Amino acid sequence: MQWFRSSLKKSWFLGSLIVVNFLGTIYGFYWYKNQLAQTEPALLRVFVPDSPAASGLFTLFLIALWLGRSFPSLEAFAAVTNLKYGVWAVAVIIWGWALGGERQWTDYMLIFSHGGMAFESLLYARFYTIRFIHLLPVAIWLVWNDAMDYLVGLHPWLPSVMYPSHVSTVGWFTFLLTVLSLTIIYLVVRPKKGV
Repeated sequence: MQWFRSSLKKSWFLGSLIVVNFLGTIYGFYWYKNQLAQTEPALLRVFVPDSPAASGLFTLFLIALWLGRSFPSLEAFAAVTNLKYGVWAVAVIIWGWALGGERQWTDYMLIFSHGGMAFESLLYARFYTIRFIHLLPVAIWLVWNDAMDYLVGLHPWLPSVMYPSHVSTVGWFTFLLTVLSLTIIYLVVRPKKGV
């Protein structure tokens, strides 16, 4: 365990994570290609690809860490969104199964990759330079994004068994996950940063 913790900032480890996160981000935008194409007006497309945007931000955080730089606002967005959308995807897939949805091989791939997103957000918490003030714009953005997702209908496509009866419940779950993710990141950085 000590070897693993000491490897987190080593070039080979960070480089590997940067490549994995970058490739995952590219695949994530590809995954959303149909939903992005169907979203009009085009200005609203910024609200669609939640997970790849989160992993892309986390990739930028890892690059900054690799270069020995610190950007607290980037760290805040990366940490909270990567945690939130990592947990969200795993929860919604398993929820769909519980409702009787069909299991597909892509479900397992998504659970593994999104679980990794949430895990790395917490794994790298010791390196964040986030203060409370940096979390405020993240909170505003995520609440706005949740409203666009579930009031305007821009949310990621859900398992078919969730339509239409479970969409509003998923919306409330997503909002609560916003609050929980902000709280968790705040609590993991507070003891060492005094924020």
